Amino acid sequence: MPSEESALGRPAVSDGLYESFARIDKVPEELFHKLDVKRGLRNADGSGVLVGLTTISDVHGYNKVDGKVVPDEGDLIIRGYHIGDLLAGTHGQGRFGYEEIAYLLVTGRLPKADELADFSARIDSRRELPTGYLSLFPRTTESSSIMNVLARSTLLLYAFDERPDDTSPTHEIDVSLSMLARLPRIAAIAHEASVAVRDDARLAVPPVRQGFSMAETVLDVLRGEKGYTREEAMLLDVMLMLHAEHGGGNNSTFTCRVLSSSGTDAYSAYAAAMGSLKGPKHGGANAKVAAMIEDVASHVSRWDDDDELASYLERIAHKEAFDRTGLIYGMGHAVYTKSDPRARLVRQYAGKLAAEKGLGERFELIKSIERLAPGIVQEVRGTTKPICANIDLYTGFVYSMLGIPADLYTPIFAMARLAGWTAHRMEELYGSGRIIRPAYNSVIDSRTYVPLDGR
Repeated sequence: MPSEESALGRPAVSDGLYESFARIDKVPEELFHKLDVKRGLRNADGSGVLVGLTTISDVHGYNKVDGKVVPDEGDLIIRGYHIGDLLAGTHGQGRFGYEEIAYLLVTGRLPKADELADFSARIDSRRELPTGYLSLFPRTTESSSIMNVLARSTLLLYAFDERPDDTSPTHEIDVSLSMLARLPRIAAIAHEASVAVRDDARLAVPPVRQGFSMAETVLDVLRGEKGYTREEAMLLDVMLMLHAEHGGGNNSTFTCRVLSSSGTDAYSAYAAAMGSLKGPKHGGANAKVAAMIEDVASHVSRWDDDDELASYLERIAHKEAFDRTGLIYGMGHAVYTKSDPRARLVRQYAGKLAAEKGLGERFELIKSIERLAPGIVQEVRGTTKPICANIDLYTGFVYSMLGIPADLYTPIFAMARLAGWTAHRMEELYGSGRIIRPAYNSVIDSRTYVPLDGR
């Protein structure tokens, strides 16, 4: 007899359906070790399994000496340039830098002044959404996740492209530029739609504005008439630059490369990458960090008291506080060991605005968590492996300072990362030419088929 309805609202066939699923044979843990399976495409020492070569970027966090991982200070090198130099080169001149780093990623070289102006103008000219798009898109925006909406809106753009399956370099660049131009407004509309549903109000669609950088566009569509300061836009630009690219092995970029290797269209590849980035172990981690810091702030009475702060962090690490997972979010990274250069740069650029907004004490609290947490994690886990803060420790704080709603933290990450996804997609399309197809060893037992009436 059918049991109660399932979570999707359809009558469940029987309780046995779910029980059978739960009883599906799991691969014994010892087999992974016996057959030397690289779980998560990771080696036993934590380093990534080498699956390809790239000319796009280098995420450096350790050296291999005599086959062993030796921790090192972190660095992010994009097309041969250190990320710190790219930031200093643009912001040192008082310029927005995201468009420059996007040009570098897509073309492989830094632009001249006229090339940068042309690149920005091409993005600007594509901000309008296709005719008829808005008659469909807002109806699909009601969702608990704007990242989900962003992926669906990307797939919807496929239907408005006259040559959506064209994978020529010219069309690929056009798609990328149009996505860079449209994503800020699409995300803002999705956010406004959720607010309208919550408040039973009319959806307000942000107008198209031209002549703005990516950072200014994001703040403009979110703030509207409230406006924003130059300092706020420049800090958001820092975040966009730091999120633009992070190697071919990160989950969303590898997802983009896997789909691209099949020869599928750009919209499908980028939507899949967004689905990956949504995960709490990837881009979605920033929201977890923000919630954890809020929890710490509410349970620690003296933020400047290292003993009290460390005591509460120990409770989190022992699964006695916050979400009881034992994780101190914002700490640790798959590659970085001694330091994450992005966290270091955010700390450098965010301090001034935090002081101006009267949030200096909260900023110092986060810095104290960064200082105390590694030793606590090492002690609780019984390891001497270096652990450093990653950029997510500061991301939520910076975005909250800028008045950005929490449900847009990861979408903004996606907007920035699109430039990196584009570079890796094109390298995959026009480089290796082979579909990515790793192997899985089968460890199933042979069975004899039993007729239906005999089971």
